[in-house]
Amino acid sequence: MEDELEELRKRKLMEYQAQLREQQRQAALKREYELQKRAAIRQILTPEARTRLANIRAVKPEFAEQIEIQLIQLAQSGRLMSKITDSQLKEILAKIQERKREFKIRRA
Repeated sequence: MEDELEELRKRKLMEYQAQLREQQRQAALKREYELQKRAAIRQILTPEARTRLANIRAVKPEFAEQIEIQLIQLAQSGRLMSKITDSQLKEILAKIQERKREFKIRRA
């Protein structure tokens, strides 16, 4: 009985350690992804545009994440010829906002 209890404890400890290692691995992958994303954004946007995106991130983090992903995809596909300026980013944001507004449904 005592041996079974000790074996169960060891198994549980090993499971917890495995979970912890997986969580640490996931956190490391997420940090690496964030570093790569920030480096890409640094190459895509001018400092003023990055500041605007940082301000958006403070208010709407999910929206900023979507913008970053779209910009990185544009850059990877070769559709960006130069860095995006603050005014160009404003235009992109305005177009995205227009698309979002088109899909709103109001019910009475």
